[in-house]
Amino acid sequence: MKKILVSACLLGKPVRYDGNSKTVDSAELDALLVQDRVISFCPEVSGGLPVPRAAAEIHAGDGNAVIANMARVKTRDGTDVTDFFLSGAQQALALCHEHGITVAVLTETSPSCGSSQIYDGSFSRNAIQGSGVTAALLRQHGIKVFNQHQLEAACKLLENN
Repeated sequence: MKKILVSACLLGKPVRYDGNSKTVDSAELDALLVQDRVISFCPEVSGGLPVPRAAAEIHAGDGNAVIANMARVKTRDGTDVTDFFLSGAQQALALCHEHGITVAVLTETSPSCGSSQIYDGSFSRNAIQGSGVTAALLRQHGIKVFNQHQLEAACKLLENN
């Protein structure tokens, strides 16, 4: 049975920058968990960042620009944490290859996991169109990326693959 990659914070793990989770309530996800088909992953923690940690946002682009070395991920005080984000994204991709994962559900607006929206880099909580670093890298390698509001569609795609 095919497995799915899911952001650890969506599964109730307190790995977000503020030490909290962003748990989703989903019958589809619960069924996949019971079937042992979910691979839980936090790219930021796996990339070497602590919990809690300073909030970070992508400056001058999105995850695709970070991967192309045209944008950076920085904290509010200007600390560059790009390498941690790139490392976590590479680890997520390796995990997907290892388990034959073709579908991922990641946390929207995260600088790692945002699938269609991220914050604009101003730390004003202004969301813009764009992908986080991990979401962008997974997509560049053919993995379908969804956010927590698209769980039903992700599960449907998983069953049809």
